[in-house]
Amino acid sequence: MEKFTGLPEEKQSKIINGALASFSLNGYKKTSVSDIAVSAGISKAMVFHYFGTKKELYVYLIGYCINLIMSQIQERFDRSITDFFDRITMTAGIKISAMEKHPASLSFLSSIYFEQDPEVKQEIKAVLAAGESFRSSLAYDGIDLHKFKEGVDPQLVMKLVQRYTEGHINELPNHAALDVEAINNEFQACIRLLRNNLYKEEYL
Repeated sequence: MEKFTGLPEEKQSKIINGALASFSLNGYKKTSVSDIAVSAGISKAMVFHYFGTKKELYVYLIGYCINLIMSQIQERFDRSITDFFDRITMTAGIKISAMEKHPASLSFLSSIYFEQDPEVKQEIKAVLAAGESFRSSLAYDGIDLHKFKEGVDPQLVMKLVQRYTEGHINELPNHAALDVEAINNEFQACIRLLRNNLYKEEYL
């Protein structure tokens, strides 16, 4: 991968954006190296030159996107925020901001959860398993759960938020610049709706 990482940052970003857009649009199996080359603005031979195989490129992109988000979370995450919905909002904002440079990365990361191609399925499974405890700690460690009405399951609420997020991400254009303000405004409206219906009156 040294040949790729040795390129100017602007060229690296163009190739990454093109590859992310191709994979998120068509999935792993249906995306050809030719598709990636056209989208990235380079020759098919250069894709092999930089990454070796389509699989190596795909796995590289997963790691690249996750590391991009992780670095931003480590820098900006505030564990003093103990409200369930405030924690979700903060984490979502960090993730979206981290992905501004690569608009298709949001839909790409969403797509890996549903990727079933046996050539990459084990690699995806390993990545998701490795991050499960970290994701759980972001959502629940130090969180004040007594604000919820009786009978409300916070884990089910988290699943609802995740399903909404996945659906919204899949509707985003792969190539257009992200309208972060619009995305955040809609997300905030959904969070307010959940908060107003699931929290006890004294915490509204």
